[in-house]
Amino acid sequence: MKIIAITMLRYGADVKEPVILSQSCDLSSFGFFQRQGIKEMASFFSKTIVKRTSPGQRQTVVHEDYNVHVYVRHDGLAATLTADMEYPMRVAFVLLMNMMDQYTDQVSNWKTETKDESIVFEPMNQAILEYQDPAKADKITKIQKDLDDTTEVLHKTIESVLERGVKLDDLVDRSDTLSKQSKMFYKQAKKTNSCCVVS
Repeated sequence: MKIIAITMLRYGADVKEPVILSQSCDLSSFGFFQRQGIKEMASFFSKTIVKRTSPGQRQTVVHEDYNVHVYVRHDGLAATLTADMEYPMRVAFVLLMNMMDQYTDQVSNWKTETKDESIVFEPMNQAILEYQDPAKADKITKIQKDLDDTTEVLHKTIESVLERGVKLDDLVDRSDTLSKQSKMFYKQAKKTNSCCVVS
């Protein structure tokens, strides 16, 4: 999961093309000679997609191995986040909305700026680093990752029991703690292949 660029733009009736107010890129995974071209492509896609997105709309545009998440507000402020396909869409939009709120609070002249990349916005530079791991930045993603890890541990535990030559069926039959009804349920469920089957 990797964020390539976060771009803050403004677009309205007073400008012919969207203006890139601020941009933060993490191009460390690319070769030195590729970085400028990738930054230019991220800027181009941001402008093009913002121009074609209605105010108040959020959307994700797929290009090759990357998603460009975009949100355009009614006040003319727009933001894009370019990331690989694995980066969670929900986390991307949460980050964009947070950045836009901070931007309007901290940058007073964004509505009149006409020159590209003229505003340095340090919180965006920090966010692109902080949000590279969405599980650290987003509580729901962290909980999901913890659940996935727990599920993986449980699967490994059952597999390790089975690897020792003990069959789950034998364990169920020998168990004194399971009622006859539970044992019968397990056997019936296994027959119908609807639950309690460990493969």
